Amino acid sequence: MPTVNADECVACGACEDACPQSAITVDDIAVIDASKCVDCGACVDECPSGAISE
Repeated sequence: MPTVNADECVACGACEDACPQSAITVDDIAVIDASKCVDCGACVDECPSGAISE
């Protein structure tokens, strides 16, 4: 499952929009709901700050 580096996340919402499972919410940082995540990697590809890694 992808992980979010809180120090690098700028809370832009790109990953939230890219997630086909609606598994990501963004407030101060992106948070990935493990019960919804299907490990597709769409969020990793869309993160402009490189804060999400597999």
